[in-house]
Amino acid sequence: MKAVKGWRLCGTSYMQSLPGARHRAPPTRKPLWILAVVSLITMFVIGAYVFPHHRRAACYMFSSKGCKGLTDWLPPSPRELSDDEIAARVVIREILSSPRVIKKTSKIAFMFLTPGTLPFEKLWDLFFQGHEGKFSVYIHASKDTPVHTSRYFLSREIRSDEVVWGRISMIDAERRLLTSALRDPENQQFVLLSDSCVPLRSFDYMYNYMMYSNVSNVDCFDDPGPHGIGRHMDHMLPVIPKEDFRKGSQWFSMTRQHAVMTMADSLYYSKFRDFCGPGVESNKNCIADEHYLPTFFYMLDPGGIANWTLTYVDWSEGKWHPRTFMREDVTHELFKNLTSIDAVSRVTSEGTGIVTWTQCMWNGIKRPCYLFGRKFHADALDKLMDLFPMYTSGFD
Repeated sequence: MKAVKGWRLCGTSYMQSLPGARHRAPPTRKPLWILAVVSLITMFVIGAYVFPHHRRAACYMFSSKGCKGLTDWLPPSPRELSDDEIAARVVIREILSSPRVIKKTSKIAFMFLTPGTLPFEKLWDLFFQGHEGKFSVYIHASKDTPVHTSRYFLSREIRSDEVVWGRISMIDAERRLLTSALRDPENQQFVLLSDSCVPLRSFDYMYNYMMYSNVSNVDCFDDPGPHGIGRHMDHMLPVIPKEDFRKGSQWFSMTRQHAVMTMADSLYYSKFRDFCGPGVESNKNCIADEHYLPTFFYMLDPGGIANWTLTYVDWSEGKWHPRTFMREDVTHELFKNLTSIDAVSRVTSEGTGIVTWTQCMWNGIKRPCYLFGRKFHADALDKLMDLFPMYTSGFD
């Protein structure tokens, strides 16, 4: 019988079979000089990054990035907010925590931003008829005193001032409208409209759509091109980081909480007032009304906005201003098409442009996107009046 081989344990004669090889090689020991050299090199590299030599050539021994400290290669640490930023966020948090109160007496504030007389006042009069007590009208006329044809618009002008396209004066006018509309506690929704806007739906449809929506319809998207993030101004830092800079249409509808939140803001508004405008920095054309509200809401309440506007605009011509709908364009088929759109497309300004699509959701349900249309020529009024009963009742 073959003898069982084993290992001697504890210097005794007791033999026990153990798995594995009978003889194991002793653990490999790395020479101490190798460890010492590696440690010295590591310390030298770290020291070169943290305390770079005054000669740039010394830095390029390790990196083509030049003389920078180690912190330039590390992920950025969270920035400590200033006192003004902390105060702003505390105030906004308190505003957003207040509950929405929708009552039978709740109203929509229709805020018109116009240079003078409203060409579609007769159409809006037809739209408002029979719904007294459910809406308020406010007019910011920046050039001429309007001549009214509707009782709903009489004496509804607010204190106004000059408005220049692309300048902060556009935001100032919006804030004046919000301030005036907020004085009425029954106003629970606030919609900004231009003199070329027309309603696409009946009043009842529009009222229920806006009043019972769980978000504000503020347009907001990320455009990495020269007409998006490329308009960010370095002087806005660190309060407004470049990666948070957003773009969107100025035509909004918002809840009372968001209207109060907008009026309570002075910190973020001041950055756009002081540093956003045509040619302010390095010949950049920062357009305040396209960036202030989208950036503001993206930074402070991104989940509270729909990221699309309720006002349809046709940018298919690729110009600085949208297409104008002339009298001959106003047909039943046009309104059928406008009221059936259920997704919003955006074209970025990078290269040839990248098209993105956003589905229009109302409280989690896919719905058509638009309640208003813009820009319509004043000569189209008579055809709009003729078609209004048909296109607002047939598509609800």
